Amino acid sequence: MISVVLKDGSKLELQENTTVYDLAKSISNSLAKAALVGEVNGKLVDLSYELKDGDQVNIVTYKDEKGVEVLRHSTSHIMAQAVKRLFKDVKVTIGPSIKNGFYYDFDSEKSFSIEDLAKIEEEMGRIIAEDNKFERINISREEAIKLMEEMGETYKIELVNAIPEGEQVSLYRQGEFVDLCRGPHIPSTRYVKAYKVLNTAGAYWRGDEKNKMLQRIYGTSFEDKKALDKYLANLEEAKKRDHRKLGKELKLFTFMEEGPGFPFFLPKGVVLKNTLINWWRELHDEAGYVEIETPMMLNRKLWETSGHWDHYKENMYTTTIDEDDFALKPMNCPGGILVYKSEPHSYRDLPLRAGELGRVHRHELSGALHGLMRVRAFTQDDAHIFMLPEQIKSEIKGVIDLIDRVYSSLGFKYSIELSTRPEDFMGEIEEWNSAEESLKGALEEAGLPYKINEGDGAFYGPKIDFHLEDTLGRTWQCGTIQLDFQLPQRFDLEYIGSDGEKHRPIMIHRVIFGSIERFIGILTEHFAGKFPTWLAPVQIKVLPISNKFFDYANKVVAELRAAGLKVEMDNRDEKIGHKIRDARNERVPYMLVVGEKEAEQNTVAVRSRGKGDEGTSSLEAFLSRILEEIKEKTIN
Repeated sequence: MISVVLKDGSKLELQENTTVYDLAKSISNSLAKAALVGEVNGKLVDLSYELKDGDQVNIVTYKDEKGVEVLRHSTSHIMAQAVKRLFKDVKVTIGPSIKNGFYYDFDSEKSFSIEDLAKIEEEMGRIIAEDNKFERINISREEAIKLMEEMGETYKIELVNAIPEGEQVSLYRQGEFVDLCRGPHIPSTRYVKAYKVLNTAGAYWRGDEKNKMLQRIYGTSFEDKKALDKYLANLEEAKKRDHRKLGKELKLFTFMEEGPGFPFFLPKGVVLKNTLINWWRELHDEAGYVEIETPMMLNRKLWETSGHWDHYKENMYTTTIDEDDFALKPMNCPGGILVYKSEPHSYRDLPLRAGELGRVHRHELSGALHGLMRVRAFTQDDAHIFMLPEQIKSEIKGVIDLIDRVYSSLGFKYSIELSTRPEDFMGEIEEWNSAEESLKGALEEAGLPYKINEGDGAFYGPKIDFHLEDTLGRTWQCGTIQLDFQLPQRFDLEYIGSDGEKHRPIMIHRVIFGSIERFIGILTEHFAGKFPTWLAPVQIKVLPISNKFFDYANKVVAELRAAGLKVEMDNRDEKIGHKIRDARNERVPYMLVVGEKEAEQNTVAVRSRGKGDEGTSSLEAFLSRILEEIKEKTIN
């Protein structure tokens, strides 16, 4: 007999050679039916895994996030099997699960069409109906290479060659299809209940643009058809909200072939961007920040001192000036540090909170560019806080409060992750441990729930990441707080303490929007272009019924603009219904229709984006209402 411990802490006595599936069935038939994989001593395993004495066991089902990830990974294998059945000369590469789905990369001389995707999806249905078992096979590295050579899978051979000699290699077989994989997998293909092949895209092998371009097929699978249908409906809605489409329709920004990855902001987009920036400045002035501006290009010596030249050079644009190497800044922090060093500081000066709306450049692969979400030049709303060790928690909590104020004002929910020491870290482990404990302490004192994201910190310090959730339930990583013990040492930063001696300050890097350009893309999709009145690039459109009322319409425009509102007049020789429809398509929050009655009575006929026709109002009453809405930053 063996004894295992369940997730709730209870113990069960079992026969030797009991599998995870046997355990689930001994608990209940319904659990066995829902089970996808097991979690034994913190590691995911197949349901066929045989338990040992003392194992801690959790049964993972469709309801668990980890279970859904395994389901999707298994579905990617099914898709690869379908592709190989239909297109025998195709070579397979890798097929992981990703957020909300999976993909598989293929080397194929044939470009997959929409019709091909439909055939692949249909073939997947046949494979699922066959109820092929996912069978794990452990073989030697040499045997795996020989097998892949026989199969002609050159990419798999490359992957196997990267495995150290002497290690076993795990494969998974379902039906006639064999794939190199660590696993685990669902028991059989019939466990896939609802799936969809979505689209194709290009992808370089191993993400390196020097390698061959492969064809990536994306798909998704869910626990049932209802969940899949909801996701597909959200995808359709996301297409309608695509910021690239709306940016063009609303004349906010554009991209041109002369500058791939470098956005062009149009007049209305600049108004929107400046509204965000002005609000940022107001909030930071209230929070005790000063604003600085540092050069866009600095020399190699600086980037070597900061560590970027060694850790980040492949993402930097470099040039030579007067026989010296320079780089466009990919980050603002080294420049902010030089500002701190430009004069001596006392402990009485700290904390020093220095904000910068800095333009940065990063070399992104062309295949990674995506509208405003992934660009090569953007504005970071950076701030760097230099402080005493005893001020760490209070300053982090202050930043958290500021971030919460911004996101809450825009109607975003958010979650928090604490990212810890990466493999290529700078500094001593003791310093990292201290920094991570400081961030944990601040979050816990603030009473905020968070997840640990192991190994995803910056190379110079751990960080707190804020993930926004938009109206479609998608998440976006925007705000970041990074605690840094390293750069103050590398740049030899000092302050004079109360004891008259020199000491090293602690540094916080933080952003709220992250990239202002990307944040505008997120806002555009979150609001579907229907920006709140305070943020809208055009808040009011005045619509004269005919040119006879242009004088009164111009008077209304002048009064509204004098109050600081963003107003346009539609003076086209079009029918009023056409003007209203166009203004509605432009997502303008308010339309003011003016004709003979309005001109005589000094009123306006109000139409709002949300309610439609709201009737007649005095201009004074309307003005009071909209100014209050803007002041309160109401989300309408």
